[in-house]
Amino acid sequence: MLACACEDRVYSQLSDDLAERLTLPSLGVVDPRFVSDFDLLLWRGKDGLSLRATGKKAPGPVRAEFVTGKAGYRRDHGGGSGQMIARAVGLQRTRQTLRVLDATAGLGQDAYVLAGLGCELQLLERSPVIHALLEDGLARAAASPEAVALTSKMTLLAGDSILWLRQQPGPVADVIYLDPMFPHRDKSARVKKEMELFRPVVGADEDAADLLSAALEKAEYRVVVKRPRKAPPVSGPQPTTQLEGKSSRYDIYALKALP
Repeated sequence: MLACACEDRVYSQLSDDLAERLTLPSLGVVDPRFVSDFDLLLWRGKDGLSLRATGKKAPGPVRAEFVTGKAGYRRDHGGGSGQMIARAVGLQRTRQTLRVLDATAGLGQDAYVLAGLGCELQLLERSPVIHALLEDGLARAAASPEAVALTSKMTLLAGDSILWLRQQPGPVADVIYLDPMFPHRDKSARVKKEMELFRPVVGADEDAADLLSAALEKAEYRVVVKRPRKAPPVSGPQPTTQLEGKSSRYDIYALKALP
């Protein structure tokens, strides 16, 4: 289903190394439009590493991007501490720098927003494929004067979030942020494209309840869970409070008051 490939021989070694690391086939230099044996490629090219479908009618690639596009716009024109995610983690209730663990990091977009609001981030992403995309995006951002000030606040960790949390001896962050994979109702082209590519690789987070339980044990002040607006809360304790937007909702599990 999935293989590594590249657009030019200059990227062959990087592509081969990634294939070995992820135990995936390496196709070398290919044109994705004419690949029929694999549905998806981890594609290395001049714009970095991306996940892309094969075939002539495939949607465009998806990558972790912090320099341009949506992330760049939010960096330059973001809504500040009044936006919902800032209120959810409690930035309006404290003046100290919040340490946030994003335990379902994905492509790092929410973590990047929080870094722009002054938080210190640790990121966990258990899918090796998505982890590789995020790792590449952070590496490219490190070379960008516009993005490095924020991505330097983002530390990418390796491992399964539930296991990692259970192995820690005490609280790991002021706030633990969760965004479990769910059936998106958002009809925007970008969300539809990302979900179409991600689902065969990641699947659904069937153990979201276990992740919430582990997070509640290891957060200092609160756990925040992002959900579709009309979806039920994750199984387990009821949220202390909720913040509802047009398409999504933040369920907040307050453990104690922020300092």
